[in-house]
Amino acid sequence: MGVKIQTIKDIRIYLAKELKGIYPEQEIGAIAGIVIKAVFSMTESHQVYITDQIVSGSQAAKIINICRELKTGKPVQYILGETCFYDCIIRLNRATLIPRPETEELVDLIIRENRGTTGNIIDFGTGSGCIAIALAANLPGCKVTATDISDEALRIAVENAALNEVNVKFVNDDIFSIDSMITENADIIVSNPPYVRNTEKLHINKNVLEFEPHIALFVTDNDPLAYYRAILNKAARILVPGGRIYFEINETMGKSMSRLLESFRYTDIHVVEDINGKERIIKGTLYV
Repeated sequence: MGVKIQTIKDIRIYLAKELKGIYPEQEIGAIAGIVIKAVFSMTESHQVYITDQIVSGSQAAKIINICRELKTGKPVQYILGETCFYDCIIRLNRATLIPRPETEELVDLIIRENRGTTGNIIDFGTGSGCIAIALAANLPGCKVTATDISDEALRIAVENAALNEVNVKFVNDDIFSIDSMITENADIIVSNPPYVRNTEKLHINKNVLEFEPHIALFVTDNDPLAYYRAILNKAARILVPGGRIYFEINETMGKSMSRLLESFRYTDIHVVEDINGKERIIKGTLYV
């Protein structure tokens, strides 16, 4: 006999039972928190105190439908159509990558190191716009521009900027094009470009491979730094002397990325570990 969903506590029990063996136990708990937050419009901390809240029939039906989609491997963020990123609500679809916690760490580093700064920030390959929007919200003295080659991604990014009431200029621009649509100088450049090598697909979860946009994830094994090199070529024309650059990187490429930044005349190069101890961020300053 299945679990009857009558209270919020029952939702967690139901999802734990239905999703067992499909997702790790810890991930099921996190998914349940996200689903309850979306269906009931409540914070996860609030959920702890109202486990006995009654669930209506329509709410129970919504939970069951969400669970049905979760069983296919579809990420919960795509099912709900949005996620929370650095206290910003970010709408998503299959054209946009789901923001990761390590990308929040990248944003947090930039904010901490540049609080009170004025100037231009450019985010190359913005996707859903999450990085640019979070920076615009937390560095109000800066003008933020974000680029992407996907019209659909840019459409979502524009919606997200409006949703979070921030001013971001969005530009359709090809990272690999010599003729850049970016004309203004930049004081800070940031990017989270594709960096997962094709051979690493063997270790990628099914829900990522089947649902998230491969163009935003994967690079060839023979030139895994291609996007970074292209962005650095653009930066050579627009980043002001003494300007800073920040990248999210493949955890195995810290040393090769350091050498690449050195070859473009960057100093104060630092590889930063994420919360899991992986080399996930690199930053540098353009030599004056």
